[in-house]
Amino acid sequence: MKRFLLTCLLSSAIIHPAFAALHEGDQAPDFKAQASLNGKAFDFSLKEALKKGTVVVYFYPSAYTGGCNIQAHEFSSNVEKFETSEATVIGVSLDSIDRLNDFSADPKYCAGKLAVASDVDGKIAKAYDLSVRDAVAGKKDTRGIDINHGFAERTTFIVTSDGKIAKTLSGLDPATNVSKSLEEVQQLADSKKSNW
Repeated sequence: MKRFLLTCLLSSAIIHPAFAALHEGDQAPDFKAQASLNGKAFDFSLKEALKKGTVVVYFYPSAYTGGCNIQAHEFSSNVEKFETSEATVIGVSLDSIDRLNDFSADPKYCAGKLAVASDVDGKIAKAYDLSVRDAVAGKKDTRGIDINHGFAERTTFIVTSDGKIAKTLSGLDPATNVSKSLEEVQQLADSKKSNW
């Protein structure tokens, strides 16, 4: 009987894989969110952004935290290179729009160049099959301000204009995540040019 139960449990584990991000070839879930660019809130729509070309949707745990600060700085420093490859970049976190207004304008990080979207309830992250952790009492950001929101895992999706995920990047340090994202976007642009 024990062996039978163990076999059933193992079978169900194989049938129901662990929680994991969406993969290449999957349809990217469409979303709309309040976002901020250079301290000003606006309405972001993935569907609208995809009309202009590739969209890099990068999820990060929280504004004003070590790795996220590095990642935002690296993306903002390379925005023009992404735009040259006809790509838009949008960061997504569970931060409130007020925190993101500060972060998007901060010259050390988003520098007024990088748009970041608010996913306060984590629905967008969950739609992309990302794990979302609850807020941690007493956790403070690099400014010493309490972080009172949950955290999505750091994962980046390169979404092509047809709404398909061309690449999923996870498990990388923040700076490498950005350089790999740019490399993927440039390869997509070069491939598009060679097919003309």
